[in-house]
Amino acid sequence: MFVDHVKVYVKGGDGGDGMVGFRREKYVPMGGPAGGDGGNGGNVVFEVDEGLRTLMDFRYKRQFKANRGVHGGSKNMHGANADDLIVKVPEGTVVMNEETGQVIADLVEHGQRAVIAKGGRGGRGNSRFATPANPAPELSEKGEPGFELNVVLELKVLADVGLVGFPSVGKSTLLSVVSAAKPKIASYHFTTIVPNLGLVETEDHRSFVMADLPGLIEGAHQGVGLGHQFLRHIERTRVIVHVIDMSGMEGREPYEDYVTINEELRQYNLRLTERPQIIVANKMDMPEAEENLKAFKEKVGADAKIFPISAVSRQGLQELLFAIADILEDAPEYPLEHMQEEETETSVMYKHEASKDDFVISRDDDGAFVLSGGTVERLFKMTDFSREDSIRRFSRQLRGMGIDDALRTRGAKDGDTVRLLQFEFEFIE
Repeated sequence: MFVDHVKVYVKGGDGGDGMVGFRREKYVPMGGPAGGDGGNGGNVVFEVDEGLRTLMDFRYKRQFKANRGVHGGSKNMHGANADDLIVKVPEGTVVMNEETGQVIADLVEHGQRAVIAKGGRGGRGNSRFATPANPAPELSEKGEPGFELNVVLELKVLADVGLVGFPSVGKSTLLSVVSAAKPKIASYHFTTIVPNLGLVETEDHRSFVMADLPGLIEGAHQGVGLGHQFLRHIERTRVIVHVIDMSGMEGREPYEDYVTINEELRQYNLRLTERPQIIVANKMDMPEAEENLKAFKEKVGADAKIFPISAVSRQGLQELLFAIADILEDAPEYPLEHMQEEETETSVMYKHEASKDDFVISRDDDGAFVLSGGTVERLFKMTDFSREDSIRRFSRQLRGMGIDDALRTRGAKDGDTVRLLQFEFEFIE
């Protein structure tokens, strides 16, 4: 089974905790702080592997968590950073944030990498917090939680040329006779349910990759039939070869087929109309094909590039392949429309969404004040509430962020309940 759309959960490793430690000198039991920092958590990194062809492996493993950093040690020993978790994906994988729909990475070449979930920073040990006023603080940080999110992986076939058209117009047969590909061929609709790729070489030794894509039907842009499973693959092709059954054997009118397919492409993505398009009048060895082609040319106009062929008898194929190779010499690349971000050194385009608000205050039904937000939740998770120094530092951080004043503005009074994640605090004036 071909898999080209799957949802997975990724989480960067948590940072290692910083340590509260003290030097033990010969005559002084505690001669000063000596707790080391925790190591950074590992990142979850997606890497393109040219040996993969589908997302099948992700059907059986849907969660990817990097390891946490090692905790800091005594004698100012820093914990080791965790190794990155490398996840292999096939060429043409697009990674999107499930919640926002934002594209995080567009991975198209072997060896390209993208950090999908960053690991947390290691917590600082008490050596970091020593001051002249407090030379031996009992204060350290817990490791920062790793970034986590649900992502959607989509696989979009990488091909120079895409064969489009209604089911049973002869796309698979055409690919099989111009390349070494062996797509399934049968006399029923939707024989092709997954894209097939073939390397085509012309007699003058020019080559290109051609994709036989699942057949379209009316309403495909709304998901009817194979719908989006087909259309997402056509986005990357540089030239569209529109195959039409000119014999009319299926009971359809060739020109109506032509108009319907182009409308589906336009409805799905207006930029698909920018692609150079070649019209292939297939099955010209069948009765009534010549008459239908004459009527088709009158309706489509003189500017359209039409190549009469018979894939079965191989009539007209060389002329068609030369024309495709000529167009490809000047045809531009078409990256995804929403992927116009600055490229990294490895040409992988990706970015993480901005951090959430520092804090948000809301009210529960019982009147309690609820604190939420990326920054305040991160600070809370990095605080060691078993130590008085850490608790005081967390309180100072909240005041520095303006949370005390914001609670008063919202009407908080002495003794009111304040909730943060699964914990409750008492507001004190």
